[in-house]
Amino acid sequence: QAQLVESGGGLVQPGGSLRLSCAASGSIFSINGMGWYRQAPGKQRELVARITIRGSTNDAASVKGRFTISRDNAKNTVYLQMNSLKPKDTAVYSCHSDGRVTATMRYLEVWGQGTLVTVSS
Repeated sequence: QAQLVESGGGLVQPGGSLRLSCAASGSIFSINGMGWYRQAPGKQRELVARITIRGSTNDAASVKGRFTISRDNAKNTVYLQMNSLKPKDTAVYSCHSDGRVTATMRYLEVWGQGTLVTVSS
């Protein structure tokens, strides 16, 4: 069935940049939106940014102006450009996709495996 393949995580110094990628494959539904969530150690998972198939975006206040989400609908891929990274951005970043099964209109959502972003000097 559908799966999300993430890449781009790693270690970066404060003020540095990373770009995360998330590609959907084996899709069994029409994607409505894709987004990024993150979970820092000892904290709850939170929304970072989301983008709909039409291009509307929603960013968390904590990353606004620093992170930019974008997508390539033809490739079912979403990106997260992360600039001016701070130590507090350290977390496991997980890709998320939601949509509906074409035949039944049943709502489905899929999570990626997560990629670790570590911001440290």
